Amino acid sequence: MNQEARVDKWLWAARIFKTRSIAVAACKKGQVTMGGVALKPSRMVKVGDVVDVKKPPITYSFRILQAIEHRVGAKLIPEVLENITPAEQYELLEMSRISGFIDRARGTGRPTKKERRQLDDFHEDTPIFFSDFDFDLDD
Repeated sequence: MNQEARVDKWLWAARIFKTRSIAVAACKKGQVTMGGVALKPSRMVKVGDVVDVKKPPITYSFRILQAIEHRVGAKLIPEVLENITPAEQYELLEMSRISGFIDRARGTGRPTKKERRQLDDFHEDTPIFFSDFDFDLDD
């Protein structure tokens, strides 16, 4: 078994990211850190390292138990990594889910059913000015 693995391959193999290209992009954006330092995709990680992955609105922390570069089944993930994300981060996630429904700014996004009905009523009541107008000016 390998003692080291590329961080982008490990993130993909440990099912933290759906594709390896998404893992590479996250590394390039600085969303993957170790000890506060952003990691390049080619950085080698080893068993015992703690990798922080920022997926807004929270930052996940994982301790590497196995340095793998080939994707494994979901049932084997507890053997590959240990999730050491603090509980406060999960509370932030729950708060953002709740506040997304309560604090919807009026006028943003798609109209509600009530707003849509008001728009339809407005369009029906609008007079059509040119319906009685005769465009034949020669008469």
